Parts: sequence; structure tokens; C-alpha cells
Amino acid sequence: MNYKRYLLSLCLFFSINAFSQDSLSTHYRIYDTKPPFILLLPSQNKNLYPTRQLISTDQIIADMDASDVLFFGEEHNDSAGHYLENKIFRELHARYGSQVALSLEMFETDNQQALNDYLAGFIDEARLAKDARLWSNYKDYRPMVDYAKQNRLAVVAANAPRRYVSLVGKRGMAVLDSLDKGAKALLPPLPYDTLPGHYREKFYEVMKGSPGGDNPKVYYSQSLWDAGMSNSIYHYLRKNKGQKVFHCVGKFHVEERLGTAAQLQNRNKKLRIRVISMISDENFTAPDWNKLAVLGDYVILTDPTLKKTF
Repeated sequence: MNYKRYLLSLCLFFSINAFSQDSLSTHYRIYDTKPPFILLLPSQNKNLYPTRQLISTDQIIADMDASDVLFFGEEHNDSAGHYLENKIFRELHARYGSQVALSLEMFETDNQQALNDYLAGFIDEARLAKDARLWSNYKDYRPMVDYAKQNRLAVVAANAPRRYVSLVGKRGMAVLDSLDKGAKALLPPLPYDTLPGHYREKFYEVMKGSPGGDNPKVYYSQSLWDAGMSNSIYHYLRKNKGQKVFHCVGKFHVEERLGTAAQLQNRNKKLRIRVISMISDENFTAPDWNKLAVLGDYVILTDPTLKKTF
């Protein structure tokens, strides 16, 4: 009798656990928007259209067999997005083991030692919060960082220190030349790329009407974020051959393979990069592909009625 009760409770546990893992599944949809592979003969002139197939995270994980870096372009307060980041990171680890590293916009290069100390168990989270200037919504990223800690996976503090980003926004790029060697070691090589063209145009369009939105120095500070994150990932991969990096970042930095993604590709043309662009969209159930198809290799639409994390 006791044995039967044990089996019943065990089945109940797994049922509840499975439900909790999929509790948000009705609040997001993942689409594969990569162009299909078509062999074109010289005489042919065909357009390649994205597949727009509804997929699961399993397909993204499997596609990483042939990729080096997976960017997750998030909206910082989207609860479904943070759920999926954590889910994808764990699934990457399940498939690739210690070959996987987590990289985060939310930590800056001068936070790396404090982050390493936390991962090694030398300091607690309270000390990390003081030393690494944790984001106010760190709770959204804690599950991934702690999972990396538990499984001895590397976490890259990818972003340029915000004090230098702010400095560029106020005084321009040239001010960085006056920094000492220690400060410059925390930054990408100078002068860094500012990606003229479509990315710059998009930035000014988004910033239109905001204070300083048309100020080139503000765009240069944005570009320092992109250059800094790409440089951190680039150097990690140079030192750790065969690794796969999962980088979480605000979606504007990587959508359309621009910003950080473009900067990284420019640093190493051979890197195989995939981009997830996630958006909380009012057309959640009826995607407007004229607007969405170009955003990434995968587009994740989340339910706008879902409660935000902040």
C-alpha cells in the first residue's frame, strides 16, 4: 500500500513539474524565419523567403550544432522572454555540456572578477550586488547565473563599463584616448566601429523626439555598448576554442543582425551567428510579417497581456 502511494505521489510530482515547465507555453510563439536553403543555378533568379515555421526551442538548440553564438534579443521586462532565456540556456547545456558559456549585457567588463568570485563561491550575492552594480531586475537573470554557478559554466561580463559609455555620450569618442591603460583594457580597441548606415538610421528614428536623440555623441555611446559586447564575446571565443556562447541582450542591439551582432561578425567573418529577436506584439496571434520577418533567424512573439517583470 505504501509503495502504491509512493508511485502515485511520484507520478503527481512529475505531472506538476511538467505543467510548471510549460505553464507559459500559451503565451509565446517561436518562428523560424531563416531563409530556406535553395540551390540556385546561374540562369535562375528566385527570391528567398523566410520559412516562418512555428517551432519549439528544440529546433533552436539543434541548429546550434552548426553555430558558434546565439544572441537572444530581449525586452528587459518580458516575463515570457526571461522564462525562455532560462529554458534555452539549460537546454543548450543539456546538449553541449561544458562547451556552453553564458554572456550577458547586464554585467560590465570591470565586473568580471567579482562575477568569477561569485561563481567560484568566494563571495555571496550581497557582495556581488555591491561590487558588480547589479541591475534592479537582476532577479530576472539570477536563475541563469546560478545555474551556471551550479554547473561550473563560464559567464562573460560582456558590456563596456557604463561610466565610459556615459562619458562618450557627454564628451564624444575622442575622450577615451585620454584614459590610462587600465581603463582602456576594459574597452574594445580604439577607435571602435560606429556602424554607419541602416543601424544609425534606425537609432535616430527610435530616439526621435527624446532629449539628445539627434546628438551624434549619444549614438557613439550606443556603439560603444555594441563594440564592447562584441569584443568580449570575440576574445572569449579566441581563448576557448569550440565553445558556444549564449548572449542575452536588449533586442535593438542585435535585431536585423545589426549592432552587436554586426560588430562581432566584423571581428571574425568565420563565426556562425544566430539571432533570436523577441517582441511583445499586439499581433501575437496574427503576425505582421512585413514588419517582423527581417528581425532575426528566429522571431519570438510574446503575449502583450502577460504581466511584466517590472
